[in-house]
Amino acid sequence: MDWAYLFKIGVALFAIVNPIGSVPIFISATDGWGRKEKLRTANVVAVTVFTVLFTSALFGDSILAFFSITIPSFQVGGGILILLIAINMLHAKQSHSKQTPEEAKTMEERDVVAIVPLSIPLLAGPGAIGSMIIAAQQSKTLIGHVSLFFPIFAVAVLTWLSLQLSSYIADKLGTIGINVVTRLMGLILAAMAIEFIAHGLIGLFPLLA
Repeated sequence: MDWAYLFKIGVALFAIVNPIGSVPIFISATDGWGRKEKLRTANVVAVTVFTVLFTSALFGDSILAFFSITIPSFQVGGGILILLIAINMLHAKQSHSKQTPEEAKTMEERDVVAIVPLSIPLLAGPGAIGSMIIAAQQSKTLIGHVSLFFPIFAVAVLTWLSLQLSSYIADKLGTIGINVVTRLMGLILAAMAIEFIAHGLIGLFPLLA
């Protein structure tokens, strides 16, 4: 088990999920709620994020095979999507690939806010799902697939902590602080996206190597 590789995957996944950057949205979505309601919402979000991402890591390759999508093609496509998210993060903006205006309206419904849009697609969006499928493909063995449990679990826990401490984080960092963190995560994410695209292009065009 390559712990250095798993750490790298965890850092990239944390940058994509970006729970700190989602703190203002969580505060807005749960405005006026009691502490118990916010706690329950944070619990549901963390569990949903973990379930979606780990399922993607375990069965993502089967889904690609069903649609006859090659791994290099998915690496290039997923890398471009992640790069677009990173560019938005570098401008401290929320990418519409993670949340559309229509999905934002569902925040008015308390029963579904923990699932949509907070968990999907705000946190466990296409970029995060795509990165897990790519990571799983680079870990060919069953143990390699299962080992992705660790970075996914770590990100889910950090997401839970971020939402639990959302009011504290917002007070301490403020809008400027959250934007700075978002830009730093975007820079890391952009580098990871370029790496995904490069590996995919080499797979599609071996002569580039």
